Amino acid sequence: MEFKGAMGGLYRVTEWISRIAFSNILWAICSIPFLFVLLTKFMLTGADAGGANEQITLNWVLGVVTPFTVFPATSALFTVVRKWVMGNTDVGTFKTFFQGYKENYKKSMLGGIIYTILFAVMYVDVTVYMTQMANFRLVGILMLVLMIIVFVSLFNFFSIVVHYQMTFKEVMTNSILLTIARPFRVFSTLIGAGVILYIGLRYPVLYVLCVPTLISMLAFFNFYATYNKLQLQVEKKKQEELAAQEAAEEEARRQAEADDDDDDDDDDDYETKEWNEQTKKSE
Repeated sequence: MEFKGAMGGLYRVTEWISRIAFSNILWAICSIPFLFVLLTKFMLTGADAGGANEQITLNWVLGVVTPFTVFPATSALFTVVRKWVMGNTDVGTFKTFFQGYKENYKKSMLGGIIYTILFAVMYVDVTVYMTQMANFRLVGILMLVLMIIVFVSLFNFFSIVVHYQMTFKEVMTNSILLTIARPFRVFSTLIGAGVILYIGLRYPVLYVLCVPTLISMLAFFNFYATYNKLQLQVEKKKQEELAAQEAAEEEARRQAEADDDDDDDDDDDYETKEWNEQTKKSE
């Protein structure tokens, strides 16, 4: 039964709320180890409990579990929102989520390992250069900028993983290149994600219901807009090349016809000359 009017609008709103909340819960379930350690870290920090060693240990645990839990779960979440953004809203959330989880687990896990190592190294460098080596603060600032670029490329990483059939090396390379080539779209995603996270801080229940899913939808929406624009540019370039090729072939055909006409004229002139000479001899 399809509702119309106000009832139809209310039904669609509640349907989308349930979709977003369900996909968000699936993501949280697959990220339980990471979320548990992160929550423990926040609780210890908020209660001023635990020393530096405990915090360092928790950081190590977060670094270990992140590639194997959060990255595959986020990739699966992007698989779901990809369907929604592309207009296929009737797909089964549960089936699509775990299908994406299974298909993209290896690439997501490998990407998670590389990104985690990069973030750890750059975070240590920024901390050391900015706080302990005053003469090298410029290097620290450059490392901070690089760290932000690498972080922003995560949005493209997950979008490319679920949208293209590429090798892992191609995924990593294109994630960085697309971030540098199209910074406006990606940084607008970062700003939007920051707003969503800020609202989530004011209303923490939203983290359970929608925050990761909304950020994923925003990220893939901007990626898909960039993808469509690039596709149009590629098609336009192909059409221009095809038109130039057809024009060159037409010019070559006309030149060949002109050469044939010149040959025919030469033959006619030769035959006319031969006829005149024979006429003179007969006279």
